Amino acid sequence: MATFSDSTIEKGNDWVQDFLCSSCEEEQLEESADYYCDSCVKFFCRKCIHKHCNLFTKHSPHGRSDMKKWPVVKKVEDFLLKCDVHKEENLASFCKDHSKLCCNTCAFHNHRQCKMVMLLTDLVKNTSTDLKQVLVTIQTTVAELKKLQDNQEASIQSVQSSYDEQLHKIQVTRQKLLAALDMLEKNTLQEMKDTLTKLQASLKSDVDKCSTLGNELKQLRDAIQDISDKSKQELSFIASIKCKDKIQQFEKYRKDNFAQLKSSITFQPNSEIMQYLSKLSGLGKIQHNAQTLTAVGNADQIISIDRKSEYDVCEKKGDPTCNINDICVLPSGQVLVIDYSNNKVKLLNKQYQVVSHCSVSDRNVAICLITPSEVGVTVGDEVQFIKVNNSRLVKDRKLKFRHYCYGIASHQGDLFVTSGTELYNYSLDGKLVSKLHENKLDTCTVWRCAVSQTGDKLYITNLMQNKLLTLARDGSVLSIFTDPELDWPSCVHVTPAGQVLVCGGNTILQIDSKGSRKLATLATQKALSVCYDSNTDSIIVGMNNNNKILVYKVK
Repeated sequence: MATFSDSTIEKGNDWVQDFLCSSCEEEQLEESADYYCDSCVKFFCRKCIHKHCNLFTKHSPHGRSDMKKWPVVKKVEDFLLKCDVHKEENLASFCKDHSKLCCNTCAFHNHRQCKMVMLLTDLVKNTSTDLKQVLVTIQTTVAELKKLQDNQEASIQSVQSSYDEQLHKIQVTRQKLLAALDMLEKNTLQEMKDTLTKLQASLKSDVDKCSTLGNELKQLRDAIQDISDKSKQELSFIASIKCKDKIQQFEKYRKDNFAQLKSSITFQPNSEIMQYLSKLSGLGKIQHNAQTLTAVGNADQIISIDRKSEYDVCEKKGDPTCNINDICVLPSGQVLVIDYSNNKVKLLNKQYQVVSHCSVSDRNVAICLITPSEVGVTVGDEVQFIKVNNSRLVKDRKLKFRHYCYGIASHQGDLFVTSGTELYNYSLDGKLVSKLHENKLDTCTVWRCAVSQTGDKLYITNLMQNKLLTLARDGSVLSIFTDPELDWPSCVHVTPAGQVLVCGGNTILQIDSKGSRKLATLATQKALSVCYDSNTDSIIVGMNNNNKILVYKVK
C-alpha cells in the first residue's frame, strides 16, 4: 500500500495530505499519487494509472478532484485515534458524564463509577456530526487565538518599551539625588569655610592684640632701663604706673580670651539622613500597570461626537499659516502634530499647548507611534525617528529609502511606508520585507496608510481617485470604498477600538472595519488629518491653512 509522505505531514498546525504512488514505491521511487483505486487499495501517479487502467478495465480509480473517496491519511487517523494521556492506546469509549473520550486505561482508572460510558462503535451508529460547523468553530477559535497571541506579543514590546522608559526615569531620579547630595555637600563645605574664616579672623585679632601689647611692654622696658640710673623720680613713677597698667591689661585679656589655648573645627554627620536612607528599599516603587491594548467594544460601533473646542498651535507670530498634516497621541496624553507648512514637529501638552518643537530638513507628511515615547515621521525620502524626553523632542536615528515617503504606520516591529504609488513593508531597521501594493495609473494613488489594531488589515487612501482601499496583510485587496463625500481623502486613522476614520475633503467619515461601507459622517469640516485620543475620548482634527486644531468630545 502507498505510504504517507513524511515531508508533507505537518506544517505548523495544518495537516498537509499527500500520498506516494504504490507502483513507484515498489521500484524505490518517490512519486506523488494522483489516483486511488479502492478495488486495489493502491495509489497511482499519472504514468502508472495508464498501466493500471489497461490491466483492470472495470476498476474506477478516483482522482484528486474526488479525494473524499480516498482513505484517511494514516498519521491523521493516528492523530485523532490516539489517547491524549496514554499515547500508545487508541480511544475506545466516551463518558457522557464528563464529556470525555477515553481509552481502556482511562475508562478503568477514571470512569469506573460513571453511569454513561459508551463504546465509540455503538455511539457513532446513532450520532451525526456536522464537520462543517466544527470547522467554522475551529477557524473562529484560531482567529481569536491569533488575536490573543498578537496582543500578547504587543504586550512583550510594550513591557520592554515601558522598561526602557522607566529605566531612564530611574537614572534621572538617581541624578537628582546626586544633585541634591552635591548641594548638601556644597552648603556644608561653605558653612565649614565660613566657620574657618570667622575663627581665623578672631584668632588673628587675638594675635594682633598680643603683638601690640607686647610691643608696648617692650617699649616700657627699654624706657625703664634708660632712666633707672639717672635719678628721674617723676619719670620712674610714671613708668611704674604705666607698666602696672599694661600688666593688668594683659592679665585681664588672658583671663577673658585664653581659657582654651587650642581651637579646632569638627564635622558631625547628620545621622537622620543615613537612618532614613537605610530604611529605604529602593529609589521608588515598581508597579505593574495592566492596560488593554485594544478598547473593549465593537469596531463598527458608530462614534457620536458632542461639543467642539479650538486650540491654537501656531508657535510664534510671523510664521506661515499652519497645515496640520497628521496627528499622533502618546499613551502619556501628550500630542504630536505635523506642521507641514513650517517643516516642524510640535509637541502639545494635555491642554493642547505647544511645549516643544523640532525642525526637519524637508516637507514632513505623516507620523506614527513606534514606542510609548518614540514616533516615526516621513520626511522627504527618509523616516526620522523622534523621542519625547521630559516634554522635549529629541531627534534620533534616520532610515533612508530609495523612494519618497508619504504615509507611515507601525505594528509589532513592522513599518508600513507609502511612496505615492506603492505600499512597502519594512522592518524597524529599514530592511525591505515586501512590496504589498502598487498602483501607477496616476500619482498619489497610494497616499496615506493605517493598520488595524490586530494587524490583519491595512487601509490606504487613493488621493487622486477618491478611494479607500482595505488590504489583507499579504497585500490582497479586500474592499474598495468610494462615496460622494469621500473627496480628496488625505488621511486615514484607526482608533484603539478598531474604528476607521477618514478625512474626505470637507468631511470626516467613519467607515466600517471591513472598509466596505460608510457608517456615519462625523463632521463637516475642511480637515487634513484626524486622530482619536483615548486618554480624553476625543477626536482631534488638523486643519488646512489654519493655525488651530479642533477637538471633538465623544459622547
